[in-house]
Amino acid sequence: MSKKQASKRSSLPKGQALLELPQHNKGTAFTWEERLQHGLLGLLPPHEETLEQQVARAYQAYQAKSTDLERHIYLRQLQDFNEILFYRLIMDYPADMIPIIYTPTVGEACKKFSEIYRKPRGLFVSYPEREHVETVLGNASIDDVKAIVITDSEAILGIGDQGAGGMGIPIGKLALYTALGGVDPNVCLPILLDVGTNNQALLDDPLYIGWPEPRISGAEYDDFVDQVITAINKKWPDALIQFEDFGSGNASRLLERYRDKFCCFNDDIQGTAAVTMGTVLAACRTAQMGFQDARVVVVGAGSAGCGIAEQLVRGLVAHGLSEHEARTRFYLIDRDGLIREGLERVSPQQSAFLRKMSDFDGWEGEYGLPDVVRNIRPNILIGVSGQPGMFSEAVVRSMAEANERPIIFPLSNPTERAEARPDDLIRWTDGRALVATGSPFPPVIHNGAAHYIAQCNNAYAFPGIGLGVLAVNSSRITDQMLMKVAETVAASVDGENGANVALLPPMTNIRPLSREIAIAVAKCAVSEGLCGKTKLEDVEALVDRSIWEPKYQQG
Repeated sequence: MSKKQASKRSSLPKGQALLELPQHNKGTAFTWEERLQHGLLGLLPPHEETLEQQVARAYQAYQAKSTDLERHIYLRQLQDFNEILFYRLIMDYPADMIPIIYTPTVGEACKKFSEIYRKPRGLFVSYPEREHVETVLGNASIDDVKAIVITDSEAILGIGDQGAGGMGIPIGKLALYTALGGVDPNVCLPILLDVGTNNQALLDDPLYIGWPEPRISGAEYDDFVDQVITAINKKWPDALIQFEDFGSGNASRLLERYRDKFCCFNDDIQGTAAVTMGTVLAACRTAQMGFQDARVVVVGAGSAGCGIAEQLVRGLVAHGLSEHEARTRFYLIDRDGLIREGLERVSPQQSAFLRKMSDFDGWEGEYGLPDVVRNIRPNILIGVSGQPGMFSEAVVRSMAEANERPIIFPLSNPTERAEARPDDLIRWTDGRALVATGSPFPPVIHNGAAHYIAQCNNAYAFPGIGLGVLAVNSSRITDQMLMKVAETVAASVDGENGANVALLPPMTNIRPLSREIAIAVAKCAVSEGLCGKTKLEDVEALVDRSIWEPKYQQG
């Protein structure tokens, strides 16, 4: 134990107060000497357990729960009781735990946040308390904050406005920062901007724990967000800020406002895009198709869809295409069909992919998804629409007629929002589709062969991004760094190992991948001059020294 750690432990409170500190509580793993020193004799059963024994008991209790929501509540309570045990349990059983603390179960937990609320975690920065923002930040239970996930809860997963319930997302994301990336939980802070809610069910709920007023907007909203972000940067100038689940009307706009001022990124736009591009590259390799030959349809032209398209454009340019030529490969579809001239509602992000009417000479039919697929014969179809069933049998069979190995990614979360189910996609293409989804799905058995479904989830990217940025104290997150993330993800699986191989490594192998992503991101940051005097040859050691492990300290 270092002198700093020893000093910190010697100043800990005693007795019951110590057991209330999840970052220091060891529960039954306190030794007899520690119990005597910290006033714990009699407050714990006499048997001294190892961390491994505690994990076995916690896993048994976890398995006894009858629903995923009950398992989520159990894990959240464990996190608030003993963080080291919580993270050791997740790391020992990642395939079981990740879908529970994160998608898809976190969606249900957000919807029922007021019902299952037990103990505060993170900061609720509420608009009615805007005159006290600095006081609110000063009340954080963590002094040295290095990683922040912040949301205004307008666009939670695919389920929309959840008001104060959206706090479940920053909590879950930061848990994965630690479990999958090795970021020290003692420097992580979840923040929810409570700017009201337009979810009428929440406004009508007498037990709703957020600010029960309609959402603020316009200059009122912008000024409040700016006040909070500026105060965060003033108090924790080295902190990484991850924007999460902001509505499409604000997400891209806020990212552009702050990305060159602070160390920040938007996970829905940039994290999703980096992982999707990496998975697309892996799929192209498996299909033995050149990425430069991509013809891409993106269904859902919000912040995530436009972000994916922009990342893929940068990738195509890196593969030798001009930017103009790269953009001609993309067809974005939103609520009014294909993004094209003549539409009344076209956002600035969508306008970069606007199709001219002259592009439709010889076009048959209208401008919905079936028409687009029939006319352009895409080889890549990506869904971030939140509309279940959008990828119909007719659409998928049309793709399969035009492509030996159609690449189809229904990425919307949670599970019930996916544009198609993998078993249908495999069946409709006679086992030829290369499939990745946003939520976890089991392997699909078709004609006696198992088809492993990749979970194209941001969890493959943001923990490694966070680790790499913090390891070298990068002042910004750049497009080049995100391109390195995509390339590292693509290289994580050899797509030539078999026709039905998953396009991404299993969730159980994300931690080693996060380390590789962190090294790639950190090296890129150093090369771009964003890390002071840090040297390239020191990066790997800095990343490894930054990785936190859930182990009890003695004393």
